[in-house]
Amino acid sequence: MFYEAELRLLRETFRKCHIQTSIVDPSSLPQGDQEVNLYNPFVDFTGQSPLRQSLIPQIHPETLYRLTDPFECRHLYFLLPESPKTTILIIGPFLYNVPNKQKIMEWAEGKRISPAQQRQLERYYANIPLLQENSHLFVLVDTFLERLWGHGNYTTEDIDLNSFGVLSPLAEKKTSSDEQETLWNMEVMEQRYAFENELMDAVSKGQIHKADSLLAGISTFSFEQRSTDPLSNSKNYCIIMNTLLRKSAEKGGVHPLYLDNISSLYAVKIEQLHNVDDVSKLMTEMFRAYCRLVRKHAMKGYSPPVQKALICIDANLADNLSLCSLADDLNISSSYLSTLFKKETGQTVIEYITARRMKQAMHLLETTKLQVQTIAQHCGILDVQYFSKLFKKATGMSPKQYRNRS
Repeated sequence: MFYEAELRLLRETFRKCHIQTSIVDPSSLPQGDQEVNLYNPFVDFTGQSPLRQSLIPQIHPETLYRLTDPFECRHLYFLLPESPKTTILIIGPFLYNVPNKQKIMEWAEGKRISPAQQRQLERYYANIPLLQENSHLFVLVDTFLERLWGHGNYTTEDIDLNSFGVLSPLAEKKTSSDEQETLWNMEVMEQRYAFENELMDAVSKGQIHKADSLLAGISTFSFEQRSTDPLSNSKNYCIIMNTLLRKSAEKGGVHPLYLDNISSLYAVKIEQLHNVDDVSKLMTEMFRAYCRLVRKHAMKGYSPPVQKALICIDANLADNLSLCSLADDLNISSSYLSTLFKKETGQTVIEYITARRMKQAMHLLETTKLQVQTIAQHCGILDVQYFSKLFKKATGMSPKQYRNRS
């Protein structure tokens, strides 16, 4: 197939966003109004599926179909040309929005789902990824289809399965319901732990881009249900994640001094949450902050004396720092610290101190209206002219030019 490389890229991109893709033979799709098996958290099209064989005659070449099932789960599918036999690529399920409890209750009533089964439906939603309607992933699909069909004038058709009378995916099971529920719960838990482990690994490596892509599809239904109150439940999950993130950043080489500060900051922010809608935003902020902390303060590969010297410098930039003062604080000789520091960081102690002070100065010039003289004092340099000389050497601009550059 001439598009094999592009297809692999498309599917791998969706896989990284935890959105399923399937290539199937239309004849393998179920007949008639077969129900969806929600014991599988990710409904796929290779077995029980909301897409039925009765729809296959409507699948035409050079047409993108956008399917919405009765529970507002979305799917994209289209025919693949030049394959050994007739096949379709199916992308989904995914959601644009997660329904709230009130909507779920209304749906449950309309679909004859008992209140006892609503928790199962909530778990189902917890495993369906979220995708914004203006997501760049749709641009990727559009670009792929232009490559596939040689032009951008393909047809787009929307299908709403409510009009096809699809049966409730939560119909009562007559046999082995307890065993199926247990297996389904096991699979959900395994996926949640795998998702959390992947996030923790990204944080320990400071991979902000990967954490962002993993968090893109998270919803409040993804949080472990430990209480009946949604806000309380969300707060509990945030507290757990704050602890896991702290341990992940520590694994990434961040000293407890930095970890304690950021962990305490987010403990307060979690306590101040008053709206469930703000939870996902805070979670994203928290993950990014821990990733940045790893990127900035990871100390793997440094010996204990150099680690302590780096921490002392970062924590005391406004003080009169020097090689001798640091050596005295660490109870080691100046020559030993100088040699070790240069070997492990590639800079002398004074070069590192100056670089950190200039970085702090840039941050203060960008984020505050403090006078240049005050900023110099915060950076441990009392002579403002000497400070300006160092700053210009580091940035090519005076402090005033740097502040007014944009």
